[in-house]
Amino acid sequence: MQALGFEHHDHHRCKREALAAAEEHCARHRLNFTPVRRRVLELLLEGHRAMGAYEILDTLREEGLGAQPPVAYRALDFLVTNGFAHKIERLNAFIACTHPDASHSPAFLICRSCHAVAETHAEPARGLLGSAAETAGFEIEQAVVEVLGRCPRCRAEAAPCP
Repeated sequence: MQALGFEHHDHHRCKREALAAAEEHCARHRLNFTPVRRRVLELLLEGHRAMGAYEILDTLREEGLGAQPPVAYRALDFLVTNGFAHKIERLNAFIACTHPDASHSPAFLICRSCHAVAETHAEPARGLLGSAAETAGFEIEQAVVEVLGRCPRCRAEAAPCP
């Protein structure tokens, strides 16, 4: 599972496939994929970037889809609960899941300069964290890793000229 967020890709295909996967999942599980939920997912997919709830609410308000915070928060809660989006605690923001069809523990690579976010896969039950948990008799059920650094673009912009 590769990181998605810093590299160029066919964004229209990516968005189309993510929306189709959400629609199919909702149909299969008899979940109501309302116009507001769909639009919030579209917003999150449009830029592959983290968005705050109030930024989303501003767009929904402009489009006549709701003006009160619960509208955005309910849609975001639905998307997170069903694996279509993740909450990034460090940014107090949400991002579309780039691997909605896979059961995974996400790791977020957050650029401290431009705030771009890439999602990749972490296996917390393995490695040092898993070893520490096992030693303590602790069973890891869920973990989200958020790593702060610089994305390739910001690193290149900051590189000294030869």
